[in-house]
Amino acid sequence: MEAEDPPAPAPPTLLYGLHDAMSPGRAALVGLQHAMAMFIGIVTPPLIIARSLELSAEVTAYLVSMALLASGLSTLVQVRTVGPVGSGLLSVQGTSFSFLTPLIQAGQLGGLPLMIGMSLALAPVEMVLSRFLTRLRRVFTPVVSGVVVLLIGLSLVPVAAQSIAGGLGSDAPPGAGLAVAVLVLTVAVAMQVARPPWARISAVAVALLIGYAVCAATGRLSPPPPGSTEWLVVPVPVKFGLAFRWELALPFLLIYLLTAIETMGDITATLQLSREPIEGPLYWRRLSAGVLADGMNSALAALCNSFPNTTFSQNNGLIQLTGVASRQAGYWVAGLLCAFGLFPLVGRWMAVMPGPVLGGVTLLLFGLVAAAGVRILQQATLAHREMLIVALSLAVGLGVQMVPQVLHPLPATARMVLGSAITAGGLTALALNALIPRESSGHSPE
Repeated sequence: MEAEDPPAPAPPTLLYGLHDAMSPGRAALVGLQHAMAMFIGIVTPPLIIARSLELSAEVTAYLVSMALLASGLSTLVQVRTVGPVGSGLLSVQGTSFSFLTPLIQAGQLGGLPLMIGMSLALAPVEMVLSRFLTRLRRVFTPVVSGVVVLLIGLSLVPVAAQSIAGGLGSDAPPGAGLAVAVLVLTVAVAMQVARPPWARISAVAVALLIGYAVCAATGRLSPPPPGSTEWLVVPVPVKFGLAFRWELALPFLLIYLLTAIETMGDITATLQLSREPIEGPLYWRRLSAGVLADGMNSALAALCNSFPNTTFSQNNGLIQLTGVASRQAGYWVAGLLCAFGLFPLVGRWMAVMPGPVLGGVTLLLFGLVAAAGVRILQQATLAHREMLIVALSLAVGLGVQMVPQVLHPLPATARMVLGSAITAGGLTALALNALIPRESSGHSPE
């Protein structure tokens, strides 16, 4: 019963609390803002994956549509709750950037069947962890989590740079692609530092639109292929098939562990902004139900031919900006995302996004992921022990990323498991955090 943990009184800045009723018009307007704030974050992972694996425009468009549909369905589960699943908050879900490296690795080995199969097979990890949240936080301390998130961002930056380096075609003037990427990046940064709140929220979308406009005006924007003319995408569960390889299990498991920690932080932030309890039985029930939904929604996304989902933190900023925490707005977010996914025109135009436009945006986004890792590390007391863990973990992770030949003496399975910066550095951080005694930490030299 919710009466055991009564919510704190809502301050004037919160216009609509979690249970407050809203008019359909206002709820739709707030829902549209949330959907647009997360739109680019949802479609970027499938676009990055498609470019890395050189998938066709038709398949790319389908993956974008399914990512939007899966995010809409996942948001509905998280907001509405289904039995014990879902936090019941205005907590929205989208495709996770954290899985990009293991997904691309799986795609290079076995294509879409292996990518989707691994996502589906390891999704229960998060469901099980939802029962043991307090123990999970003891293992993934800020030092370990910060190192892993930092490595995620740093390992993805070269992917963005490769999109820029691909240019606008062999017949384009030298430096044209770089110029477009710099323009897109400049617009995004300028709007991020602008004073009006709406500018920060719409920065990435506006930068992309300007990039599209410049490419179209210079004849460098190819229209979507005419092969697909249907007005509605019909989802086909497991359309590409499923596959599994044991040597890829550990990288996916590690990211699912980290995702559970991130979801706990996102839901706690949403509760704070919603003026709901952040301690007591109700708080822990909501956390557990939210992490359980995170895992089940990742499985749902895989069945929809998409990739793992997680809670999006940027929408908490919109709750603060709009003063609306009502779950009614969440229903509109879910409905709008499903609509975007079911109409293939959205996916087809995203599939032909010029590489420098995508690269300019993702260079900023991946840099922000790395910066988020730095922010997590700041939560820890970085004494000599912690600095040693961070230094060695980053060195191992980036060393493997930059010079993969260092793993050649190892068996093929070990090379596969440790072949990404995230896995190698993350496992190093976990091992050092467990083995180095805190009593012997000493002090950092001044």
